Amino acid sequence: MNILITGAASGIGRGLALKLARPGVSLQLCDHAADGLMETARQCDEQGARAVPTVLDTRNRQGMAEWIATASGERLDMAFLCAGITGGLPPEADDGLVLEREERVWEMLDTNLTGTLNTFFPVVQAMRRQQRNGENLRGRICVMASVAGFVCYPGTPSYSASKAALDRFIVANAVHLQRFGISLTSVCCGFVDTAMVKQNRFPMPGLVSTEEAVRRILRGTLRQTRRVIFPSWLVMGSRLMDLLPPRLAERYYMTQPSAQPAGMPDF
Repeated sequence: MNILITGAASGIGRGLALKLARPGVSLQLCDHAADGLMETARQCDEQGARAVPTVLDTRNRQGMAEWIATASGERLDMAFLCAGITGGLPPEADDGLVLEREERVWEMLDTNLTGTLNTFFPVVQAMRRQQRNGENLRGRICVMASVAGFVCYPGTPSYSASKAALDRFIVANAVHLQRFGISLTSVCCGFVDTAMVKQNRFPMPGLVSTEEAVRRILRGTLRQTRRVIFPSWLVMGSRLMDLLPPRLAERYYMTQPSAQPAGMPDF
């Protein structure tokens, strides 16, 4: 079995790699963080897998296409697109303006959305050349979206926008690709206990361990679930909040520490 994972240096990407690592499995691992990526590969090798790490930024469109063309080999069974970043608002400006830094917005969209698409299209191209397996599938693709994509949260405007776009893109394309034999899964989860959220200094309702997140993601991907959600109460609550008039929802959102200037790390 040949499996591709981006964002494999830490967090959910590393968790998936370690969970899938076993004899007979080839893991094509990608991340821009070299040290973390090599450590993930080392641990996967120790578990008997064949780990092939590649230091590469998903925003490099040509680089990703070339890497995936090689990494897919004779067959690519699954791809987990986990690379992404998060962040909040900067401190209030001297004139009172509260707005994400323009360069940070572009970085967020380029990494979370464009970087994922730079991975998605070459993976589809690799899988379309393959024969269907015993499950009538050519391959599985799982993409990390977020519960933040369901809300217009004042503390994370560009993060919410990037994840909303990812989720809609994956779910909307799922029916056509399913008929072709490629299963798409969008993961819309809440807070996962990874390095990405370690610097948050506010309550994180529904925080789940990386191990639990990986278990749910793998189960949903293997079951060909269109959208994996957890914790369900947080996702359902978020979707209900988004049905409210925006000004009414804002009254609640603006009581949250993470919606304030510098309420979340502005990396």
